[in-house]
Amino acid sequence: MTPTGLLNRLTFRQLQVFQAVYQKRSYSRAAEQLGLTQPAVSAQIRQLEHALKAPLFNYAGKTLYALPAADTLAISTREIIGQLARLSMNLSDLDGRIKGELNLAAVSSAQYVVPYLLARFRAQYPDINVRLKVCNRSQALERLAEQRDDLVIMAMVPQNDALSVTPLLENELIPVVWPDHPLLTMASPTLADFARHYILMREPGSGVRNAFEQLAADQEVGLAHRIELGSNEAIKQGVMAHLGVAVLPRLAVKLELEHHLLASPQLPAFPIRRAWCAVHRRDQFLTPVAELFLRFTKEHLDEYRCYFQARVTPLPGHAVSCLPVESPP
Repeated sequence: MTPTGLLNRLTFRQLQVFQAVYQKRSYSRAAEQLGLTQPAVSAQIRQLEHALKAPLFNYAGKTLYALPAADTLAISTREIIGQLARLSMNLSDLDGRIKGELNLAAVSSAQYVVPYLLARFRAQYPDINVRLKVCNRSQALERLAEQRDDLVIMAMVPQNDALSVTPLLENELIPVVWPDHPLLTMASPTLADFARHYILMREPGSGVRNAFEQLAADQEVGLAHRIELGSNEAIKQGVMAHLGVAVLPRLAVKLELEHHLLASPQLPAFPIRRAWCAVHRRDQFLTPVAELFLRFTKEHLDEYRCYFQARVTPLPGHAVSCLPVESPP
């Protein structure tokens, strides 16, 4: 088939549907994402297979597998959609206003920093629409594998050569207790002393929990008394309620520490230092808006670090009223 013949047989909508099915490995989940019915998605894939004269997917039981033709098409589809996104941004740039979409996912510990990154970014580029999904680490890894977002902000990134990782800000994990906790008056408290209390933790797989459990294993300290809570905020409230002690990101409890609602005992090997990173798959076509966000964030990292290391104060103004920009009539 000639390139012209193939061009006449394909539609951009077919490629959009194909990309959703390929990423989600599910007709039903692709239909949900695209706002279509499952029969409509199936029909688009059949038409695409007919145009390519090659099967793309095959079911084995209830699992949908991509065939070699689908893997080849996926590479070209990402490039085509990415080039269209780049064209859209370049055209808007000619008009004097950069437009587009930025889809981010962030692990729950990063929710204390990502809004600040986005606020400064949108102050510069107010016509870029932003979507942020906050999730746990397991969900973040799943979204990363399925390429559901432009970038995933997370710590403790898996060792994987298929991932592109850009370090952003340091994430310090510290022990937290309530004020007047006995550990605060001990001369030299240890991790073993800390572990004698009920320890409030996130679910298995949490990045904060993994880091703390690794430290405890390195020091051969058992964590026998655990209470699982579903969010960092719930854990923070649990410590203030004297339910137990915890290890949390410093930025998650910065305000409470300064107002003496929580305290942090001095324990050996703390703080545990990790870094929040912007992550995407190397084979994922990074949109121009995502590239712009990464470049902008890296250029302003020193300012962000200074702000997060200082005492809690209102963020300096940036001449933005947080009102939608009205288009001229």
